[in-house]
Amino acid sequence: MKFVTLVLLLSVGLLNCPVSAQTLTSSNLPILLINTNGQTIPDEPKIVASLQIIDNGIGKRNTVTDKPAFSSKIGIEMRGATSQQFFPKKPYGFELRDTTGLNSINASILGMPSESDWVLNATYNDKTLIRETLTYDLNRQLSKYYTPRYRYCEVILNGSYNGIYILFEKIKRDKNRIDVANIKKTDLSGDALTGGYIFKIDKTEGSVSRTWNSPYKSSGKIIPIQIDRPKIEDLAEEQFQYAKNFVTDFENTLAGPKYQDSTAGYRKYINDDSFVDYLLLTEVCKNVDGYRLSSFFYKDKDSKGGKLVMGPIWDYNLTYGNANYCNGNSYQDWSYNFNRVCPDDGYQIPFWWDRLLTDRRFANNVRIKYQALRKTVLKTERIQAYVDSVATVLTEARTRNFQRWPVIGVYVWPNGYVGQTYQQEIDYLKTWVKNRLEWMDNAIIPFGAEILATEPTDPFKLTVSPNPSGGDVIVQYQLQQRANVSLTITDATGRAVYSLAWPNQSAGEHQELLPARSLPSTLGIYYLQLDANGKPVSRKIMRF
Repeated sequence: MKFVTLVLLLSVGLLNCPVSAQTLTSSNLPILLINTNGQTIPDEPKIVASLQIIDNGIGKRNTVTDKPAFSSKIGIEMRGATSQQFFPKKPYGFELRDTTGLNSINASILGMPSESDWVLNATYNDKTLIRETLTYDLNRQLSKYYTPRYRYCEVILNGSYNGIYILFEKIKRDKNRIDVANIKKTDLSGDALTGGYIFKIDKTEGSVSRTWNSPYKSSGKIIPIQIDRPKIEDLAEEQFQYAKNFVTDFENTLAGPKYQDSTAGYRKYINDDSFVDYLLLTEVCKNVDGYRLSSFFYKDKDSKGGKLVMGPIWDYNLTYGNANYCNGNSYQDWSYNFNRVCPDDGYQIPFWWDRLLTDRRFANNVRIKYQALRKTVLKTERIQAYVDSVATVLTEARTRNFQRWPVIGVYVWPNGYVGQTYQQEIDYLKTWVKNRLEWMDNAIIPFGAEILATEPTDPFKLTVSPNPSGGDVIVQYQLQQRANVSLTITDATGRAVYSLAWPNQSAGEHQELLPARSLPSTLGIYYLQLDANGKPVSRKIMRF
């Protein structure tokens, strides 16, 4: 019975084996010492504590008795949703404060630009400790847009060793972070009203952000859109309405019949290069939360561009096969197919991505950029070498970390693989990356060509309208001569979901009504094929 109890405790991560502070005497990583003076760190509000950072520079040892390179009062709280609620190793957010502990201050720490707000990522259910940093490293090289900076460190909390953490810049408006205009509550008209805003699509439980629901549901689920910045107390009603209307206008245009138009289409609202980058990164790592959670985008004021920029990226622990639900551990299939794979999940992907990929120019940009990156940033050998190099740097620290948090060989939700050694976890990650990129090599060529190749000769002049549609659809076509005509609609997996046949159709123009009750009710991309005497022509159609 004791053995069974022990196994159960290990399996849910409840059995902690603390390592004393004396175990960590020195490290090749920076050391953060946090002292709350006996206070428990809550979810909120922040409590006042003290922070010392031991950092003697790159390549030098750091000893707990060394003179701190940085000291400050901080306000600290727990952060995160699942990780805070279910994992014993807690993530934290902290704000640098002055000597009174009341007022925030900006300062540079661990070589990162000066700011007040920082995040300590606990990296608990990723046994490699590398998935987050690998993803940020890739994004920094493939995208010109801001990627949060980070540093590995070891943390001693109230005298007890707490393991390896990743210190991240918190996503917020700043000239060295998201460099958009600082909108004031009194900016109610003109150019000043138009930016900057930071939005996110994420869980709303516990959120204090101002939120509205997109007019476009996915799989019957509401898509809430939040304004992350300005904070709710700093956001005027006029600003909320402006931001909401701008995003809604983008959605309406994207869903409309002229969405591909170079001047009147969706490009007047978004920086499509940033959307290409976000899609590529999400697909390379196959983020099971991609597009639908922790998804940020922002808008500067019109005089500084004024378009929606996708990003910054955030929260990538459930990537590279580290999720055992909704096909998250498989290196095959596309992340943007989540709604079709898991239509019952409460958090669905906005229709944006399916719709964007029906635009030949957008999808072609995805394919071309991916194929170019495969020769440089996304070379399998380069990524695997990065993984090995970081694993080497973490050798001594991760030994201590896994003594403190003994999760190697133990399932921690939602692991898609459980290695019996750290090296097995590393090997799984490297093999998964290799398989994923090779799958994408083969999948993205027909994926891109199918969507983007020059429109094939269409003797039938086939049109489908409206497209996208949530209701009835009208199919129009022409026949040069009498023919046996069939129509088939398939989903993304090739499964037929609707079919009709008109034998011995006469030459001339034809119009057929496809009633909504007979068509797919689930949002997504489908393929309509018209066949006349063995000559097929097809169209992509979208349901919402």
